[in-house]
Amino acid sequence: MNEIERRRTFAIISHPDAGKTTLTEKLLLFGGQIQVAGAVKSNKIKKTATSDWMEIEKQRGISVSTSVMEFDYKDYKVNILDTPGHQDFAEDTFRTLTAVDSAIIVIDGAKGVETQTRKLMTVCRMRKTPVIVFINKMDREGRDPFDLLDEVETELQIKVRPLSWPINQGARFKGVYNIYEKKLNLFTPDKQVVTEKVEVDINSDELEKRVGEQDAAKLREDLELVEGVYPEFDVNTYLDAEVAPVFFGSALNNFGVQELLDCFVEIAPNPRPTTAEERLVKPEEPKFTGFIFKITANIDPNHRSCTAFCKVCSGKFIRNAPYLHVRQGKTVRFSSPTQFMAQKKSTIDEAYPGDIVGLPDNGIFKIGDTLTEGEQLHFKGLPSFSPEMFKYIENADPMKTKQLEKGINQLMDEGVAQLFINQFNGRKLIGTVGQLQFEVIQYRLENEYNALCKWEPAHLHKACWIESDDEEEYENFKKRKYQYMAKDREGRDVFLADSGYVLMMAQQDFKHIKFHFTSEF
Repeated sequence: MNEIERRRTFAIISHPDAGKTTLTEKLLLFGGQIQVAGAVKSNKIKKTATSDWMEIEKQRGISVSTSVMEFDYKDYKVNILDTPGHQDFAEDTFRTLTAVDSAIIVIDGAKGVETQTRKLMTVCRMRKTPVIVFINKMDREGRDPFDLLDEVETELQIKVRPLSWPINQGARFKGVYNIYEKKLNLFTPDKQVVTEKVEVDINSDELEKRVGEQDAAKLREDLELVEGVYPEFDVNTYLDAEVAPVFFGSALNNFGVQELLDCFVEIAPNPRPTTAEERLVKPEEPKFTGFIFKITANIDPNHRSCTAFCKVCSGKFIRNAPYLHVRQGKTVRFSSPTQFMAQKKSTIDEAYPGDIVGLPDNGIFKIGDTLTEGEQLHFKGLPSFSPEMFKYIENADPMKTKQLEKGINQLMDEGVAQLFINQFNGRKLIGTVGQLQFEVIQYRLENEYNALCKWEPAHLHKACWIESDDEEEYENFKKRKYQYMAKDREGRDVFLADSGYVLMMAQQDFKHIKFHFTSEF
């Protein structure tokens, strides 16, 4: 129970460029995991951010894949998942949200709430995940804090309660007042190391000396307003996902980050029960259960291997113990389970509910697989997607056919894209949610597998999985549409509709055939 109570597992989510990776970097700095913070984009600071470890992430300054990092802070064990903000990788982020107990939403102080933030908030609302909002980039000219709070309330459909307050903004930004602890902490701005803080009593004359008369008066006036407008902060409303506490700051200059972290470890929920199709699994149960929510190829470039990320739901995971792989009905043992600091990993002997364990995967896992001590359990709610963009993938170097095969197979296991084989001409077709994924696949094939590929356009509208109770009609459908029939990696039949009209007509003409738009039915 002690181990469960000190766990805090959360994801950092937002629209691209609001500052998730920079915030993660500063949390690691306060957690003592790194001594000097790296930057996402900067010419002066040569060290790149810890969580953006893929080559393509360093070059483009965007996150492509969720990174897992863990550190100890005070008496707590914190597991952070830094997610990609770009909508082409939303799939990865949605799955990550199934493996966390709470989330921190980062909002850009100048731009306010943006589209991707709204979508991610919808997922949090569906799952009743408690969220904390961090309004970032207060060191740039932005909007009035009260206007931002109103926008968060209306756009994200959740009540808010500020727990820290900015002292001015832009070039005149002096720091933040901690409402939660009723203290004013002033740091010297520094992008790479933690500086000492000075505590100031808000009602004393020292406040004027530190921040100037104008700002001191404004701060006292704002705080009176905040106390008048917003109800007292109650932890239970936050845990029930009804109220979102709000913190202001600048992740780049280290303002407001420690206030956020201190309050977060205190109020955030420890691991919660997980719903399986059979029953509710509680974290304090003695037997181990867990599920795979993500698979990544080539974390270590020297070994061509995949790693499956397993979220521990109950009991205690022990190295070398026999566990049941429910889908395959086999018993498996893991001699080198690992824990992560982005790309660096260390072998562990045990893990507790809330922890994320990396398991070496030689092709036995798929996203959504369950591991137990013998019980038949299936955890539900891992979304899969229906691809919207399709391209034929062709080998550009006949000498490297084997490498290309292996690369495609491992990258498809990650669940970022889907592979179909056209039954008519035997060509390989890849379907994704966004254009950027084709570039990432091509880049990773070349750099990680040493295989060259080229894309050819495929004019398709949607891929639908089909099934039917009426054998005769089913065969008839496959004959009539044989040019548009494909198989997925499981060998299931997929109909590739080349336009919305064709799909609609097919649904009208063949009444007994069910068309599914995701592969989980």
